[in-house]
Amino acid sequence: MPSWFFRSLVPFILLLSSIFFLLAGIRFTNALWGLAVTIPLFATALLDFVQTRHSLRRNYPLIARFRWLFEDLRPYLRSYIVESDLDGRPFNKDERALAYARSKNEISTHPFGTELDVYSDEYEWLSHSIVPNDAVPEELRIMIGGPQCTKPYSAAILNISAMSFGSLGGNAIEALNMGAKKGGFYHDTGEGSYSKYHAKHGGDIVWELGSGYFGCRDADGHFDDEKFRATATLDQIKMIEIKLSQGAKPGHGGVLPGTKVTKEIAETRGVPAGENCISPVAHSAFSTPLEMLAWAARLREMSGGKPVGIKLCVGQPHEVFAIIKAMLESNILLDFIVVDGAEGGTGAAPVELSNRVGMPLREGLILVRNALVGAGLKDRIRLGAAGKVVSGAGLAINMAVGADWCNAARAFMFSLGCVQSMKCHTGDCPTGVATQDPFRQRGLVIGDKAERVYQFQKQTVSALRDIVVAMGLENPWQIRPHHLHERLNSAKSSSIDYIYPFLENRVLIEAPDDTPYAQYWAAAQTSSFRARPSVKQTLHDQDTDP
Repeated sequence: MPSWFFRSLVPFILLLSSIFFLLAGIRFTNALWGLAVTIPLFATALLDFVQTRHSLRRNYPLIARFRWLFEDLRPYLRSYIVESDLDGRPFNKDERALAYARSKNEISTHPFGTELDVYSDEYEWLSHSIVPNDAVPEELRIMIGGPQCTKPYSAAILNISAMSFGSLGGNAIEALNMGAKKGGFYHDTGEGSYSKYHAKHGGDIVWELGSGYFGCRDADGHFDDEKFRATATLDQIKMIEIKLSQGAKPGHGGVLPGTKVTKEIAETRGVPAGENCISPVAHSAFSTPLEMLAWAARLREMSGGKPVGIKLCVGQPHEVFAIIKAMLESNILLDFIVVDGAEGGTGAAPVELSNRVGMPLREGLILVRNALVGAGLKDRIRLGAAGKVVSGAGLAINMAVGADWCNAARAFMFSLGCVQSMKCHTGDCPTGVATQDPFRQRGLVIGDKAERVYQFQKQTVSALRDIVVAMGLENPWQIRPHHLHERLNSAKSSSIDYIYPFLENRVLIEAPDDTPYAQYWAAAQTSSFRARPSVKQTLHDQDTDP
């Protein structure tokens, strides 16, 4: 049986029942009561099927209404049951409820004050001012592009993080890009390349190049200069992002199952249809920090001078310092670095990698911030943050520890209607977001969801502005580590600059031994991402000392 039949089984049964009771009513008058039940139900199912606001109701007429029934009952049951999703995971109000409310332009305020435990060691807060400043600009943008870039890009402070066509369906990609176009923020392609769905509505694009070089690869999977040039010079492409690693699965190549590799996806990526699409674990275009920078310079030249940067989840600190040293030695500068936290999302990854490999966003962001500031490069290289960014407070906290702007993925998926059914890797997404099934995608109405994407970004940035106003600052780039406080235990707290190191300008060049990173700086070399042999044993000894 086709899959659409099972998804429409209830309305189909109601239709048959209505026909049965109609025929029976002609012969037996007392059978007409059945029509009073089945016809209203069938009419409701038909209405669900044709309405455009709710993906689940379009894909699962009538039966999807039980979800809203349980959501309405939730506040009355909270005293008796743990608030949870259908599969038992804790219901994250900050992630889903806030994103849903803002995307629908609904009230996202909350009565009765905070429900957080302010004495928990997980609690943190931003310092406000007795003298708020309401002169903060309404539009918050950051110019990305260093001295070697001839086409710098003015980016919004919150943008759509990397999500590939293939992982997401065409309707989802279109809705994201249409929302980005309306709101003036950018849409990262993910490593699945630039597709016709990205192109259709003209929203700003950041083209991500992963190790598979999709969209600019030859038959053997190696980087192809001419294919890259043909796409990178398009006006819609604003920046080029080299993906070194992804937060949820660093050091693990992406995998798109063959069942999801449709003809369209195959054409977009330049791979065979119906076969597993696997990204290598490492790039073939370079193998050392100096080679990576030389390649980045080539990409910048071939794109017509557009900003080129890298995205990575931080692992071993000396590798970050190797990139910094290579920039100082070669005088080839990246235009930006995006730090992806280990808590970032993915369509599918081994549990061991997503749970235990990679540095969380805060630590990674601080380390890269310190590397740039300590080398005197922060004024020329912008720093982005990605990894569970869902609120204005999250934006402000990331900026306190060094970020110039933020990208979000799952929050924008929530704005598309994602209900966290955890079917991303199967192609059976019930809301039509992470699937190539045409019938399931039908549930996602592009224009309606694009408006939600736009509203979520707009209201989240507005919430950041409210925080900056309350802090008495002129703009969010003035937020500093001393504005952010973290509780150490139920009796002690401190501003974050007393918890983590924050280096002064050029200290890694002038006095690296006076920093907490001395051994990592010494271990970094420009000719390899591996630790310098003379220092490697020292690092090992420090790790194994009792």
